[in-house]
Amino acid sequence: MTDLPSAVTNERTEQTNTTNEQQESKGFDYLIVGAGFAGSVLAERLASSGQRVLIVDRRPHIGGNAYDCYDDAGVLIHPYGPHIFHTNSKDVFEYLSRFTEWRPYQHRVLASVDGQLLPIPINLDTVNRLYGLNLTSFQVEEFFASVAEKVEQVRTSEDVVVSKVGRDLYNKFFRGYTRKQWGLDPSELDASVTARVPTRTNRDNRYFADTYQAMPLHGYTRMFQNMLSSPNIKVMLNTDYREIADFIPFQHMIYTGPVDAFFDFCYGKLPYRSLEFRHETHDTEQLLPTGTVNYPNDYAYTRVSEFKHITGQRHHQTSVVYEYPRAEGDPYYPVPRPENAELYKKYEALADAAQDVTFVGRLATYRYYNMDQVVAQALATFRRLQGQPEQGNAE
Repeated sequence: MTDLPSAVTNERTEQTNTTNEQQESKGFDYLIVGAGFAGSVLAERLASSGQRVLIVDRRPHIGGNAYDCYDDAGVLIHPYGPHIFHTNSKDVFEYLSRFTEWRPYQHRVLASVDGQLLPIPINLDTVNRLYGLNLTSFQVEEFFASVAEKVEQVRTSEDVVVSKVGRDLYNKFFRGYTRKQWGLDPSELDASVTARVPTRTNRDNRYFADTYQAMPLHGYTRMFQNMLSSPNIKVMLNTDYREIADFIPFQHMIYTGPVDAFFDFCYGKLPYRSLEFRHETHDTEQLLPTGTVNYPNDYAYTRVSEFKHITGQRHHQTSVVYEYPRAEGDPYYPVPRPENAELYKKYEALADAAQDVTFVGRLATYRYYNMDQVVAQALATFRRLQGQPEQGNAE
């Protein structure tokens, strides 16, 4: 093959360099702040439609709080506490199935009460074992009705529980746990906090009753890696978006961080609860009888979780995590009180008025969403950004 004349070669090199420079000068169609579920789903969807996306995160990893990794013992752990995937949405499950295979897993939780480990949510076995009874499903329904307190209007988390199962079960299973978790008595919290936990009259001891209950077969981080593998997506970690937003051109921002921080806390801080995690590895194959054990009344921690139950990993050692609720630290749980909802409305008005920013996810919308709900919200946001018609509620 005859070599091309140097003039032609130089011309082609210059053309290639010019093309690269033009692409860089265009910047990105979207800057996405946060590489958790909301940001990653939107990055994948936008990239699949041909958009150029830069996703940044201040942490040194993708996946947000769902990030998982192997500890020093080689056990797959969730550094930010156990993340159990469950959903009733076929759309959400099928969407995530593009990026992972699944391991079927139904989470079970026991609560340490009066020296026993009892099923939570409260079910038939919980009542029979706690009180030394032998009730049937029909009889336990009558039992709940006999101990329930009449509440004219259910407003607080205390109202929710005592109106269903009475004062004694409330005190044993809910009051102490809620006070540790939130730093407030259930009587001071919105009804939504304890309304999430059902009461059952049968022996169903699963923590969730959703149609789809499974864990990513190779872990969450692998799923996020697959989600962000498009050549249209660039990822920057250990990065505060404020440090780069003025230097990297982009058309639109998608923000998944705390909404009050975005607006420099101009109306004051939105209250959150945080968690401190204490991880331990034990030289035994199994430590706990189930994935999680709650401690509503004893100790400073709320619960202990053993990861091998959840991941299905086989290993000669096991790793667990203790969760200690904190008032300060990374924001995890919006505090559901009327005054906080009113404060958020002020920030929501600012967010709605922002023409070049879209706010998505738990922190950006100050709501306690499950993982599948965040995915559903992100998919709905993508459709809106693309001008597509809304689908039915996928949550």
